Amino acid sequence: MAPTDASRGGPEEFTSARAQQVMVDACRMVGLRSDGARLIRLGENALFRLERHPVIVRIARSVAYVDAARLEVRVSRWLAAEGFLAARVVEDVEQAVVVAGHPVTFWHAIEEGDREATYGELGGVLRDLHALRPPADRGLLPFNVFGRSDLRIDKVTGIPEDDRVFLRKRSRELREWLADLRFESPHGPVHGDAHTSNLMVDRRGHVHVIDLETFCCDHAEWDLVVAAHEFDRLGWVTPEQYAAFGGTYGRDLRAWSGFRTLYAIQEFKMTTWLMQNIGESDDIAAEYTRRVSSLRDDDAPRNWHPG
Repeated sequence: MAPTDASRGGPEEFTSARAQQVMVDACRMVGLRSDGARLIRLGENALFRLERHPVIVRIARSVAYVDAARLEVRVSRWLAAEGFLAARVVEDVEQAVVVAGHPVTFWHAIEEGDREATYGELGGVLRDLHALRPPADRGLLPFNVFGRSDLRIDKVTGIPEDDRVFLRKRSRELREWLADLRFESPHGPVHGDAHTSNLMVDRRGHVHVIDLETFCCDHAEWDLVVAAHEFDRLGWVTPEQYAAFGGTYGRDLRAWSGFRTLYAIQEFKMTTWLMQNIGESDDIAAEYTRRVSSLRDDDAPRNWHPG
């Protein structure tokens, strides 16, 4: 009988049941008890909170993510050495382990308070992060601007072929715009996915940075464009929230001539990310259609829904 993907540790559908088994096996490998563990998220990664230890187990979708997992560990240790509040790896277990083709890392649980982080706090965290001297020995690469967008365009099924042609053309156009861009900030530490959802407020009111897998060394504008775009183009951020963000950070990216290029790239990536999930529901398919249609007209309103 030929070996299955599971027996070889190869690719298999990333379900909650599979993630559960990987978590159990990984905990056994490092000497942690997994009984009573609770799944708290299943997305790009699966996150489990252990009942017997104050530990979060993070499981990536495939071995292709092992470099990102190892980067998170290195960045966490560097930020800890800098005294910067961020997700902390558990130091007395091996990091990262690979179980059945899934990289697994172990993190100290942050005891959440009763509120979410504000945009003013996001501005302050980014201001302090960007002021750090980037580590010379942590292997930080430049920002992966387009991520997996081109691969998604090639592989996705269920979209009109005309959309695929348009998105490939748009990708080439955006790369040309980017090549002509002149940034105002020097290279430095960049989170790479700077949302308030990637901050956690603990019970003492202290704000911690989480999800370090896109951390890089590049221009600060890549972090600043997220809130500026969500306010200026999408209307997902209120004027008061954005004023708090810009006032705390000390810069409004919308005043920079390169803002148009960065928000166009942001919208392209948001559309291609959603595109890969169009088969999951009619709502997602409708949102994808709304987004790709508006990409064809830069001046069209962005009546997009979060998702």
